[in-house]
Amino acid sequence: MDILQIIIVIGILMLIAKPLGNYMYHVFSNESNRTDKIFGPIEKPIFWIIGLKKRAGMSWRKYAISFVLTNVMLVAVSYVLLRVQSGLPLNPNDIGNMEPTLVMNTVISFITNTNLQHYSGETGLTYFSQMAVIMMMMFTSAATGLSVAVAFVRGITTKGSTIGNFFEDFVKAHIRIFFPLSILITLVLVGMHVPQTLDPTLSVTTLEGATQQIAIGPVASLESIKHLGTNGGGFFGVNSAHPFENPNGTTNVIEILSMWALAAGLPFMYGRFAKSKKQGWVIFSAMMILFLVFLTIAYTAEKSGNPLLNGLGIDASQGSMEGKEVRFGIAQSALFTTVTTAATTGTVNNMHDTLTPLGGLVPLAEMMLNVVFGGKGVGLVNMLMYAILAVFISGLMVGRTPEFLGRKIESREMKLIAIAILTHPFIILAPTAIAFLTDLGKGAITNPGYHGISQVLYEFTSSAANNGSGFEGLADNTPFWNISTGLVMFFGRYISMIALLAVAGSMNRKQWVPETLGTFRTDNALFTFLLLGTVILIGALTFLPAIVLGPIAEHLTIR
Repeated sequence: MDILQIIIVIGILMLIAKPLGNYMYHVFSNESNRTDKIFGPIEKPIFWIIGLKKRAGMSWRKYAISFVLTNVMLVAVSYVLLRVQSGLPLNPNDIGNMEPTLVMNTVISFITNTNLQHYSGETGLTYFSQMAVIMMMMFTSAATGLSVAVAFVRGITTKGSTIGNFFEDFVKAHIRIFFPLSILITLVLVGMHVPQTLDPTLSVTTLEGATQQIAIGPVASLESIKHLGTNGGGFFGVNSAHPFENPNGTTNVIEILSMWALAAGLPFMYGRFAKSKKQGWVIFSAMMILFLVFLTIAYTAEKSGNPLLNGLGIDASQGSMEGKEVRFGIAQSALFTTVTTAATTGTVNNMHDTLTPLGGLVPLAEMMLNVVFGGKGVGLVNMLMYAILAVFISGLMVGRTPEFLGRKIESREMKLIAIAILTHPFIILAPTAIAFLTDLGKGAITNPGYHGISQVLYEFTSSAANNGSGFEGLADNTPFWNISTGLVMFFGRYISMIALLAVAGSMNRKQWVPETLGTFRTDNALFTFLLLGTVILIGALTFLPAIVLGPIAEHLTIR
């Protein structure tokens, strides 16, 4: 029954991923299509208000400056609103202002699509902050990431044209993708009893006569964009493990598909831009193979139970249920865990800190690789980066100039790709080492030993991968952790995005090279496995020592 549940969810994804990819191609191809009649009248006034009449194409530098400055303005407004939230409307529960370093961490977290939370949503934010700040950044950060991914795809697939106009892509991502889908998912969730109200916290009397406070609020609307935008920040502290955020198995499947479907559709969008559907299938297949391997490890590890408890003769037939909701069980918990870190969402329906060592290794490894579907564009762009690297390495092995999609790959592209590849492990491993060398960092560890290493490593990996989930045993709401993870989230988001936009701009300017019998093919099964080998090799070389010190060592000690 467990396996059947997983197969059904993956089957539904396979049915909807390709149509979504085709739809996103029509949205961003800038060619006339039937969606113009529906959304065009909404977009035109917006373009007029922001002064975007001609919607001229941009160079990669102008595109990068545009999205960075847009994000800066949103951060400034959000910071001010969170600092004075106690005096703003829609605060029926009298929630106070946030501490400055926590505000800094929060605004960076949400504008970078990370949604790392060093606070509990129901007690740390007013309704106004949840809607006007948090949900606003959930939309805009997702639209920013998707826009940059589309620009990158244009740059490596089109012949000499620009990579597009950021503001046009940004508006289209909102109007044609995130707004309509969010409204639809919100209505479905409300129909399944997810709260959507501005009423204050309920005060109820229990059967024993005690008084209990039950937090409610505009939950359904946040849940929809939280998953569609691969954001992950929960309205409640326990996120999608809370029955108001995720009441039953059906809502669990809806949330899994919401955070997975658009990311899974992006490879097919890329195939349409590249005028080769096989190119899209190569990227999708590589992502799915990695996903299935990780899912198998997570499910097997959790289903096998905790070796220490098994050794005591305790019934392990249900698997390791510590930290999991009985309404989901092992299968839907393992699937949710694998999807949320594959799609860099960060929402959780179980506590990752209580996963078995090998179960906890899965989300950690997926975030380290950061190519298994990924968030809104991140996974696609990173996988294409590895595809270019795989072609470069293969070209060197056979002694010819490497080419990708009809463009020669030269030193400039490889230097930029090297920056993107090396930045990711550096901003994970260096802060992790610093945390262990300082009392400020070590003082947050609640589980000494190998699990404590995993806690710290997971926190910085989640920040660098813009995921936001955490090993929640870490006491991380301190100035040290707020500032350090804030910087990691910032660099993890913008350095790689700018570097890869530069790659797109460089590839876009190159002369088109006609395909010959000697051209290395990138649309077949052989290249799929070369791509997988490149991803795994680089991932192992950079992260294996750290993983051995954490989850692998813990696994070996409890057997």
